Amino acid sequence: MTPTPPYDPPLHHRAEGPASGPVLLLGPSLGTSTALWDAVAPELSATHRVVRWDLPGHGGSPASLIGPGATVADLAGLVLALADRLGVDRFSYAGVSLGGAVGLHLAAHHPERIDRLAVLCSSAHFGEPTRWRERAASVRREGLAALAESAGSRWFTPGFTVPRLVEDHRTADPEAYAACCDALAAFDLRDRLPSITAPTLLLAGREDPATPPAHLREIADAVPGAALTEIPGASHLAPAERPEAVLGALTAHFGRHAPRGMAVRREVLGDAHVDRAQAGQSAFSARYQDFISRYAWGEIWTDPTLTRRERSLVTLTALVAHGHLDELALHLRAARRNGLTVDEIGAALLQTAVYCGVPAANAAFTVAGRVLAEEPADAGPDR
Repeated sequence: MTPTPPYDPPLHHRAEGPASGPVLLLGPSLGTSTALWDAVAPELSATHRVVRWDLPGHGGSPASLIGPGATVADLAGLVLALADRLGVDRFSYAGVSLGGAVGLHLAAHHPERIDRLAVLCSSAHFGEPTRWRERAASVRREGLAALAESAGSRWFTPGFTVPRLVEDHRTADPEAYAACCDALAAFDLRDRLPSITAPTLLLAGREDPATPPAHLREIADAVPGAALTEIPGASHLAPAERPEAVLGALTAHFGRHAPRGMAVRREVLGDAHVDRAQAGQSAFSARYQDFISRYAWGEIWTDPTLTRRERSLVTLTALVAHGHLDELALHLRAARRNGLTVDEIGAALLQTAVYCGVPAANAAFTVAGRVLAEEPADAGPDR
């Protein structure tokens, strides 16, 4: 690995997920911040060390890291410097729009650093350079307020918006934003696309007016073995507008480390619980969350020897025996999703009175009475 020049301070970044996991860098679109990935990154961090970064002058990154006449190569250098600072030699990468252009540059010019690549709502050439130079000049003269007002219509389908991202646009540094426009004006990687060797996924928003699917098709046709997926109902910022579709595609592309476990965990425990667990994870707890997804849900709950109904019965009994009443409430709801009737749950708890003790069963019946009364009528089969 050839070290890149140090930048102090470096690009602002946010890391989440197991420290020992494979590294996945997530790049932003012009005018946004790490918040662009809020609905996707926590799930990806169950299996990867996810590092989101901000463009210069955006989010928490210093504007001084970039200047007039900047290029995508300059931005790629900042990303490599960040990876070096983090001690990361080789990593996977996903980026949106300008962030996707950075990924293409890295894959073409630094193939030894890129494991797998995903390019979202981006292009190998962003159209006529004059319009980007004109935008840069306008922003340098007038600031970003007027441009931010139209951000929602440029970024999202009608009726959808993410106020946090629009605010990021409004508060970005105008000089740094203009320098990023200079980079877009000068970018043209079309002749280098056939040299990209990293497994590459292209994601296009079907309703994206800025980088329509044809732009992604051009890349897919030129990069050996690349795959293209169009996302219906998505405009330019697909990770924010259609996070489920983006997550599914990225998990299939990057998630070679037990995505099935996360899927089963959601099917049994419900999206709301898993979303809370993922959102609440920290650097301290991330490895535990990864362990749960891989081992408990990816290996044990997927073993076909027992049905999910049978596993629920075993789990309820074990939780009653050890007095884990909070977990019991969670798995009572899961038992209903897995097909157990209220009467079957009652019979299982009655069985625990014989083999686990009456006090344990008494506490369990109290919890079950509360939980089952809260369950909607269509939560499981009839009694």
